[in-house]
Amino acid sequence: MGASWAIRHQASAEQLSVSLPSDSSITHGPVSPNERLGEKDFTIIPPKEWRPRRTYDDLDEMVIPAPIQQVVTGQSGLFTQYNIQKKAMTVGEYRKLANSDQYCTPRHQDFDDLERKYWKNLTFMSPIYGADISGSLYDSDIHLWNIAGLKTLLDMVEHESGIIIEGVNTPYLYFGMWKTTFAWHTEDMDLYSINYLHFGEPKSW
Repeated sequence: MGASWAIRHQASAEQLSVSLPSDSSITHGPVSPNERLGEKDFTIIPPKEWRPRRTYDDLDEMVIPAPIQQVVTGQSGLFTQYNIQKKAMTVGEYRKLANSDQYCTPRHQDFDDLERKYWKNLTFMSPIYGADISGSLYDSDIHLWNIAGLKTLLDMVEHESGIIIEGVNTPYLYFGMWKTTFAWHTEDMDLYSINYLHFGEPKSW
């Protein structure tokens, strides 16, 4: 599970549904994708006043326990990715690395130009990905749309059976940089994937 709503940047606007909830609609909690939005990709943009966390200035000492270097080989549209685990680093160290000349996003004219540069340079300069970090950045007093408490049927797995499945009925955090990649995949048990982009550049889905 990700967060309470998805912030998604897609190349094809025709495939994207956008919902702009009002302040009053937020008080009703998460919507059911089956009831309200159907089985397609969508973006829900929260009101400008809504904040899941008061500040992100205190994250620099947070530890990314097992960052991975993503080494990609291949050509002509067929690629293999190898994940090499690196030593732990702090979010501050990761931020500095991601913004360095070596790893930062190249200059580009538009999304299409950036996508071309992605495929052209996919096998060069392997990025570092801070993936599958247990936890949430939401403030504890955020009760609605909170990634750590979405009030879904999955909560019963923990409450009635005491079973915690990390990344399924608990949240995961991800820290990415230019070219960090997660392959197109089916979620565990065909569940929905819900994501919230806290800060940084848009993700491409």
